[in-house]
Amino acid sequence: MNQRKDTYRAALQREPDVAPPRHRKVTQLRTRYVRVTIELDPDLPRDLTRWVGPPVSALLRAGAAVLRPLRSTP
Repeated sequence: MNQRKDTYRAALQREPDVAPPRHRKVTQLRTRYVRVTIELDPDLPRDLTRWVGPPVSALLRAGAAVLRPLRSTP
């Protein structure tokens, strides 16, 4: 138990690993009443592909499996 406490305390005292800042594309929209700042991460398309790719491919496979018997009927 003491070893676990010591390990936990040592982890809290360590400096956090800081990743280098990503370059972002900043777009500002300013009107009389509203100010909006939009920051786009250049890695966003790659991240979206990684997150959305598997569910979309699963839906396509399921759709193909449903349509296959319908195409084979005379």
